Amino acid sequence: MMVNGARLVPDPSGALWWPGEKTLVVADLHFEKGSSFATRGRNFLPPYDTRATVEALARLVRHYTPKRLIALGDSFHDDGAAGRLHIDDVARLKRVAEQTELVWIAGNHDPVPPDGLGGRVEEEVVIGPLRFRHIPEGREAGEVAGHLHPKATVVVRGHGLTRRCFVTDGVKLVLPAFGAYAGGLDVRDPAFLPLFRRRFTAWMLGDARVFPVPAARLGAAESEATA
Repeated sequence: MMVNGARLVPDPSGALWWPGEKTLVVADLHFEKGSSFATRGRNFLPPYDTRATVEALARLVRHYTPKRLIALGDSFHDDGAAGRLHIDDVARLKRVAEQTELVWIAGNHDPVPPDGLGGRVEEEVVIGPLRFRHIPEGREAGEVAGHLHPKATVVVRGHGLTRRCFVTDGVKLVLPAFGAYAGGLDVRDPAFLPLFRRRFTAWMLGDARVFPVPAARLGAAESEATA
């Protein structure tokens, strides 16, 4: 995958690897979304989403050994999320921060990411031809963002198959949500239309690889439950 001249590797987990800068990027972790729903009396979700997300993140750090890890905002589902983290998950996040340069990008759910977990907080980060931020803005070349939780649907043997995806036109890129309970927004939604200068490709997540699918081959998602 090429974005504004940078060669990037989409990982089936939903993370992005930039070999040239030894940089790992994830978007929309939404730690403690399950416990947030429970405290608000909404749909009860098993309270293991943070554990699953932190463990997946730690595995990626062990695999890629990045010099830098960028979390593209909405890492914490609300301003009380850090206080609800289990002590074991706090310890895991601190170990990750000890292994690599950890950058928390501020998001709309967490405009002030919490202290005490390691790393530093930034509004955005520019590295070479790429600018990392939470919310995609207009058609700026080199922008790498999250926020929209993209997913896409293709028809396979008469059935719609929906997966989270990266979406790019080669100029800018939107990452899928990495969080276990983050859900998704179909790339055919009007929210994506102002972002791309030309026809985009959805890089759909498979079990062991990522599949590039041109926009012309995409269908509409049947329901949010498939995200």
